[in-house]
This record gives sequence, structure tokens and C-alpha cells, in this order.
Amino acid sequence: MRLRTTLGSPASRCLAVVLAASLLVTACSSGSKDSSTSGKDGGTLVVGYTADPNTLDPWKATQFQAVRLLEQIYGTLTQLDADLGVVPGLAEKWQYADDNKTLTFTLRQGVKFQDGKPFSSADVKSSLDRLRDKATAAVAASTLATVQSVDAPDPNTVVLHLSGPDAGLLAGLATVNLAMLSKDDTSQTVAQKPNGTGAFTFASRTANQSITLKSNADYWGGKPKLAGLEFRIIPDETSMVSALQSGNVQFAVLNDPLVAKSAEGGGITVTKTPDLSYHVLQLNARNKPLDNLNVRLAIQCAIDRQQVLDTAALGAGAVVGPITSPAYKSDPDARPCPKRDVAKAKSLLSDAGLSNGVTIKTIVSTGEYATSVNEAQNLQAQLKEAGITLQLETLESGAYVDRWVAGTFDAAVALNGGRPDPDGMYGRYFTSTGNLNKVAGYSSPKLDELFAQGKATTDPAQRKAIYAQVSNQLEDNAVWVWLFSSYIFTATTQGVQGFKPMANGSLQFLRQTSVN
Repeated sequence: MRLRTTLGSPASRCLAVVLAASLLVTACSSGSKDSSTSGKDGGTLVVGYTADPNTLDPWKATQFQAVRLLEQIYGTLTQLDADLGVVPGLAEKWQYADDNKTLTFTLRQGVKFQDGKPFSSADVKSSLDRLRDKATAAVAASTLATVQSVDAPDPNTVVLHLSGPDAGLLAGLATVNLAMLSKDDTSQTVAQKPNGTGAFTFASRTANQSITLKSNADYWGGKPKLAGLEFRIIPDETSMVSALQSGNVQFAVLNDPLVAKSAEGGGITVTKTPDLSYHVLQLNARNKPLDNLNVRLAIQCAIDRQQVLDTAALGAGAVVGPITSPAYKSDPDARPCPKRDVAKAKSLLSDAGLSNGVTIKTIVSTGEYATSVNEAQNLQAQLKEAGITLQLETLESGAYVDRWVAGTFDAAVALNGGRPDPDGMYGRYFTSTGNLNKVAGYSSPKLDELFAQGKATTDPAQRKAIYAQVSNQLEDNAVWVWLFSSYIFTATTQGVQGFKPMANGSLQFLRQTSVN
């Protein structure tokens, strides 16, 4: 397997300065179209997908399959380049003022929605106002926590008035969960027929079979080389490899290292990319007996994370702590039990008054990622030795996501997406006002204070120290049990060219992919 790397563009180097200083009163822009995406119409690329997206509403999408599909259709104010640097998106430049409490975006001109209506500041204001409204229940609303009001003084300008400096905002705005919708659309209408400004437009859907997109000739970054994309649902990764070998599928993302290895050769190229996503045993500290710190610590101490990695993913990855963002990465051994300690786990259970053992109901998904069941079974076997019974409830992907978003579980075996900035990664989970705090099952005044400091601080060294404290708070309180990060395995058949895999799992570079 070979690892592809991509050098940053001039725009990414310019914006790297903005990220490093976070809130410098400067502006960067990239006004020209990407010439790499121009050219004649190509064929339709068939993408193998292990699960049918559970929603077409970008503001509600948490399932990986839904997010990766919708980022083809929708645009965001900022976006990430191949190296996860912030670069212009629907906003071609921005400027901070008023001690970094006013952020002015200049929008691209000539951008259109799929229905032909022009994109303007009115759409941005409408989107941001609705995203901030609790009634919308947007999954990334916490990213906009510092936004107090939004003005649209003219069709090409949007002004955000902030309660204070927000170092993670520009990177946060790059997620499709904060996609710009037409002011004339609602969550209900886009859930049936997406209407975005992205490189591809929605064409058709056959439930549990396929979703078809066609290239957007009016895309501001240049018309894609592909004529279209077909996301074909094939729940089993081994069957996915067979489809690649037969030519029925030309592109697939694989999670199982053994399956990925079996795919190599015979005209199939497999690219291995380190993944920011993390495998985790989530614990809902609001439910008994997990509201007892000693019970959570006992679970943490009873698990050998390397064993889970070796068993479920053939050792293809690395044990991690809470934060996988490259500039803020946690020390995986900075926790109460860096190594498995069954005797300590039993002692902690005894201290909790549960010396006879405890049962934890745990949900696990099938279809969303390949190693989930193997992880769950290994965790179950390890914890049994300490008197902890994981009672597994296996759910198909859509049902699992519904339970996960609702927070109606005691524990969950999960694969969650990492982000380049730790505020965007965890601010919505572990703050008391975070819109996914119900999923996290834990918050504290100390974490609220630390996340507020992380947003307001512009110095990279200070931010690193703050998020190290966040990581320590999460580990010392055994909020969840962070296990490992693995790799993204991108499999392509002969003739597929131009795709750039990203560490956050994004498939955004399908916009510049071609196929013969």
C-alpha cells in the first residue's frame, strides 16, 4: 500500500498563517477557478457505499455516508485543502476588525443554487440565523456560539458580530454541517431534494440501492471532469472488493485492513491515509451506574486498547487519547490507567459498591464501518474478566445513528470524526450548551471554562496548553474510553485519476477526479 501526499497550494499557505495566528486582522483570497477541474465531460464514477445515507439534510447529518455524499452537493463559506488548511469557499476573502469581534466575508459572485437561483448574502444570513436557532436542532450549531448577529449590508457582503475572538470559527465553517442553503429552502425540502451550490447536483435516489448525482456546469470552481457520481449501496466490504474486481464499482473507501489488503492488485490501487477519526467506547455518565466515576474508571482500566486495535484492525493504526487534531494531539498514556490493570478495575468496582459486577447495555452499529462488531466483541471479552458485562445491542446503521443522536444509550461503540481544530471537534460535545452534549453524556464547569478560553485565545502555544487540559479532564474523569485511530483505505480501479484522500475522510476531491 502506498501513501499519497499533496503539497499545499499558495492559498493554503496564505491561510495557514491565518490559522496559526487564528484571528489576525488580515484577509486572504483565491478568486480564480481551479483549472485542474476543467475539461470535457467524463463518465459516471460508481462509488461503493456500505450504507444508505440516513438523511439528505446537511444540517442534521452525522452518519459518515450522509456527510460524504452531501459535501459533493453543498458549499460552505470556508473549506479545507488537502492538508486541512483553511482556504476560501463561497467566501472568497474575509477580514477581522474591532479587536477580532467583527468578521466580514466577501462572497463569490455568479454562484448559483441547483435550482438556478443566485447565491447571495441573503442566503448566508438566512442560513446562519437558522443554524443558530435551537428549533433547527443543527448538529454543528455550537460552532456558531460566539456569533451574536449577522448582517447582510449588500448582496456580496456578510458581517458576523461576535461576542469575542473565536480562533476555531474559520475552520468550523468548513464543515458541510454548516452548509449554505437557499433562503427559500427549508430542512424539510432539502431532505427530499437537495439544492446546493457544490460541484455536483442531486439527480435521483432509489432507497437502499443508489443515489445519483450529475456534474454542476455552473460550479464556481470549474465544471468537474466527471459527468456524474453514482453512490451504490453494498453493505459488505468483501462484496465491495468483488464489485471493484468485476468493474461494477470504480471507487470505494474501505475500513477493514484485511479486506483492503485483499483488494490490492489486479488493476486495483489501494491508498492508505492516516485518519483523524477515532474509535471509542462512549459512556453516558448521566445514566446509572455510569454516573459513578469509579465505574467509568474501572471500565477504562480493564481495557487494553492495543489489543482492541490488534484484534479488530490487525494493528493498522495507533492508540490515541481524546484529541487527534495534529497540532493538539493528546498523549495516549496521559490517563489514570495507561496500561490495562484488571486488579485496579475490580478494586474500583468494589469502591463503587459493585464488587459482584455490573452490566452495561451497549449499542453497536453494522454497515457504517467494518470493524465495529469485532471491536465490541473484544471489549466485551476484556471487560468480562473484570466483572463488567457489556450487553451488546447490534443495530443497522440508520437505527444506530438515530439512537446515538438522541443519546438514548448507556454505552456506544463508535467511530467519530476528528477535525483539525479541537474546538470544532469537541466544543459541541463536552460543553454544557453544546448541541451534541446529550450524545456526550458529560459536561462540567471546568470544561466550559477551558473551551471558552480555547476559543478566545489566539496564541497557538497557549491554545495547545488549554486543550491539553481539556484532554486531561476527559481522561481523568473517564468520560469516554478512547481506543485508536486507524487508516482510510481508498480503493480505485484503473483509469481513476486525480482523487486526493484527506485525513478527515472527506471525499471533496471527487470534484477533480476523472475516469476512463
